[in-house]
Amino acid sequence: MIFVPKELHPKETRVPIVPETVKKLVKLGAEVCVEASVGEKCGYSDKEYEDAGAKILSREEGLRSADIVLRLRKPPIDEIPLMKQGALSVSYLEPFFDFAIQDKFIECGVNAIAMEMIPRTTLAQKMDALSSQANLAGYVAVIVAASRLPMVFPMMMTPAGTIKPIRVFVIGCGVAGLQAIATAKRLGARVEAFDTRPGVDEQVQSLGAKFVKIDVGPTGQTKDGYALELTEEQKQKQREGMKKVISQSDVVITTAQVFGKKAPLLVTRDMIASMRPGSVIVDLAAETGGNVEGSKPGEEIIIDGVLVIGAENFPGKVAVHASQMYSANLGNLIEHFWDKEKKVFNYNLNDEILNGCLIIYEGKLRNELIQKARSSQ
Repeated sequence: MIFVPKELHPKETRVPIVPETVKKLVKLGAEVCVEASVGEKCGYSDKEYEDAGAKILSREEGLRSADIVLRLRKPPIDEIPLMKQGALSVSYLEPFFDFAIQDKFIECGVNAIAMEMIPRTTLAQKMDALSSQANLAGYVAVIVAASRLPMVFPMMMTPAGTIKPIRVFVIGCGVAGLQAIATAKRLGARVEAFDTRPGVDEQVQSLGAKFVKIDVGPTGQTKDGYALELTEEQKQKQREGMKKVISQSDVVITTAQVFGKKAPLLVTRDMIASMRPGSVIVDLAAETGGNVEGSKPGEEIIIDGVLVIGAENFPGKVAVHASQMYSANLGNLIEHFWDKEKKVFNYNLNDEILNGCLIIYEGKLRNELIQKARSSQ
């Protein structure tokens, strides 16, 4: 049985599953149960889930009897002992930072998939929740910046004179960065962008933006497409190269992440001070340490006349679409590993996708990257 409880985090506006995905799982032959009001925050009624084939169960009964529990955020640690031994928990888990929850899974004999650890491969794209949510975050970052900036984005030719397009600088051109570039271009801004990874300039230029070239020496990326961490000397070269562009920009959006580590500090106080008063910076990495000096998740702070916005759950600002996408990611993951004859989840440990995301199985932590992160603490 698959059970989906309500999200309890007070700032979470998304829901883990939508009725369309329930219908898909039921067609596979799965018994699906949900907690009452599971989709309420996105306007889905219990009747819609029941019509899709789900049963409504109390939270405790569902957790105690489920073979698979699907969530969005990591479970409250006190709910893990309620699950039966051998059951599977699927959600975000902050696997490089929250080690206590891993210990609890191991102690209780509960298997765990971390949605952050889905490999970034062609086959796994349809399950890649990090990418689906980052895409929306990149869009929201531009819309939020546009709503706070005391200027319009596009060039306007009016009888009262011509308004020049504003300048947007996007730092980090992964999924979120590329969407931010595309959205800012659609709004009519003049867009520049920078990334340390080789080959990104073509993607940036294909969206109509200018790629800023800064020589920081040899760089690279992981097999999943994440930028490798730069040395302190390289970071300094990067900051020096970006300073002039930042001083000329009306909006700066930072999206730089290093997988499994704290986000790199890229925009310092002196860079912020070089911007025109009224300018806006959006730090999409605020929740993982921040790219911008002084930014705080969920807060908007004025620093030297510049509005610095620390992103917190930006996909949650477009919760309906974010929920649909995350729910589809979960549904595709279950479908990919579902044994239709036995009607159970197939733990194929030789599969590249499962080998990456199944971090705890049969009471053991199986992921080497997480083991290294734990040993370095």
